[in-house]
Amino acid sequence: MTSRATVDNPKAGKAIVTPFFDEPTNTFSYVVADPASQSCAVIDSVMNLDYPSGTISFEGADQIIAFIQDKQLKLEWLLETHVHADHLSAAPYLQAALGGKIAIGSAISIVQETFAVIFNEGNEFARDGSQFDVLLSDNDEIRIGTLAGLAMHTPGHTPACMTYVFGDAAFVGDTLFMPDGGTARADFPGGNAGVLFDSIQRILALDGSLRIFVCHDYQPDGREMAYESTVAEQIRSNIHVHEGITQQEFVQMREARDITLGMPNLILPSLQINMRAGYVPPADADQRVFLKLPLNAFGGANLTTVTSLEH
Repeated sequence: MTSRATVDNPKAGKAIVTPFFDEPTNTFSYVVADPASQSCAVIDSVMNLDYPSGTISFEGADQIIAFIQDKQLKLEWLLETHVHADHLSAAPYLQAALGGKIAIGSAISIVQETFAVIFNEGNEFARDGSQFDVLLSDNDEIRIGTLAGLAMHTPGHTPACMTYVFGDAAFVGDTLFMPDGGTARADFPGGNAGVLFDSIQRILALDGSLRIFVCHDYQPDGREMAYESTVAEQIRSNIHVHEGITQQEFVQMREARDITLGMPNLILPSLQINMRAGYVPPADADQRVFLKLPLNAFGGANLTTVTSLEH
């Protein structure tokens, strides 16, 4: 797993890709199977949360479990492209049912350090990525059965974003959307529009026929849902980074657009769960589990006039 592969020619066979769509969060999860064996990986799974009631459930994950069991596949990997801010990971739930190793990019420690401060985490919260089974570095080789895979560090949306290439398929997380959707935002803590542009250029330098699978689709202009394009299609028609767009032009566009965007509905619970590899925070003495709601964590009014009990 830790041997090095080259970015120049990551293709080594055709991956069998099955998408699963979570409508409340517009999130795609994928089961990626090796056609020459019964091995598979799950990328970017979803744990369901009814935010108003605080109720956790696993309808989407159960569909994936049923599919893998029905196809008699062996789950080897539970891969996270990054610490998502818009949905909660179901990786531990899937692992408990089917096995496999939970993995993310090694720069997760940067993300954990950042959000441990925002959520006022104590010393018991490890900031070294140890909640995950495997930490992947840039150009690490990973395999699903006989299907060769490559882990690419593609930061910018977050410092720890990864792209996973298996055979003829690349899973880019939030880095790229469908061509008419453009690219990820870069204004979360640790994000950087210039770095994002450079990461996208690495992806677009891959084979033009490589299939690109996105993590979200917001169906611009009401078109039908879509999740797959190619490198060539992204180069030709991505509205943010098509051929001819310079880094300076991209950064200006991205930064101007980002300041108009609101926070994802599930950002606060998602970050607390996902920086723990999908595990919930420790229970209290009464076996109750809580998430925190830090006020003005991402901007807002000065709270000094409402924090004192004195009158």
